[in-house]
Amino acid sequence: MNWRELSSHLFPEGFDIVERHLFLSGTARVAGTIVTVIGTTEHAPIGVEIALAQAKAVLDTVSRYPGRPIVILVDTQGQRLRYRDEMLGINSYMAHLGKCIDFARCQGHKVIGLVYDQALSGGFITSGLLADACYALPDATIRVMGLPAMARITKVPEERLVELAKANPVFAPGAHNYFMMGGIEAIWEGDLAANLARALETATPEDKRSSLGDTRGGRRSAHRVVQAVMSDAHARAA
Repeated sequence: MNWRELSSHLFPEGFDIVERHLFLSGTARVAGTIVTVIGTTEHAPIGVEIALAQAKAVLDTVSRYPGRPIVILVDTQGQRLRYRDEMLGINSYMAHLGKCIDFARCQGHKVIGLVYDQALSGGFITSGLLADACYALPDATIRVMGLPAMARITKVPEERLVELAKANPVFAPGAHNYFMMGGIEAIWEGDLAANLARALETATPEDKRSSLGDTRGGRRSAHRVVQAVMSDAHARAA
């Protein structure tokens, strides 16, 4: 689904979104409320320009429209792998984007992410995964690393990783597996506008991903480890 078709389903009350060099920005109306919309399209690689453009859109919203919700439409192949971007410090630009989204949340802006096509690597980690809640369409492709690349890095045979992926969502790509791990709040089907309105109404700043992963059986240890670390930190502080 391209971004224009998606927007017509998500924002039937109207939207004013433009695409410039694979970067999406604008506004839309959701259940009578104006929201800021940012995102990417056509599997955009996130280079320094798009990272800065997204960060600027977030900060402009915080500065000019206090409390306005922000919707992030995610379709990215991850950070751009070019010598120029690496020399400019793409990691710092990505971190800046992530900090801006977190700053918006701390200032009371509800932030909702939606993976509508592809979400890979750092382009996803510093956008949709930093929202109050991230959702996905059923056919969305989500992964940190493809299994062939994972096999090269870990030296574990690809055939073994394929077998592991059948039983363990951590190894497997796809929206359903990220739902099992708690990274995705829900997979949207049916009325996308109603789903978005509900997501904005129920969004909270609480990070529930580890507990959701535990409940859904996709990550069986993360929540327990988080709780142990937090308990130890509170004990030391006392």
